[in-house]
Amino acid sequence: MIEIRLYATLGRYRPELKVGEPLFLNLDQGTTVKRVLQEVLGIPTEVVKTVFVNGIYRELDHVLADGDRVGIFPPVAGG
Repeated sequence: MIEIRLYATLGRYRPELKVGEPLFLNLDQGTTVKRVLQEVLGIPTEVVKTVFVNGIYRELDHVLADGDRVGIFPPVAGG
């Protein structure tokens, strides 16, 4: 089982979750971040800027493992 947290505007893809509430998923072995985004969560990869797995920046082809904690962030603008 992995824990996923969607930040900022990405919360719109899971409106049933309260702000900061994690989503827990059981995944097949070999599942990548990209597959979770596209096939499980329905989030287009172009709206994702940064993914952290267990506090470490990871690319979309990173293979997830049982117990991973994943944070997914959109691009952030400000000034």
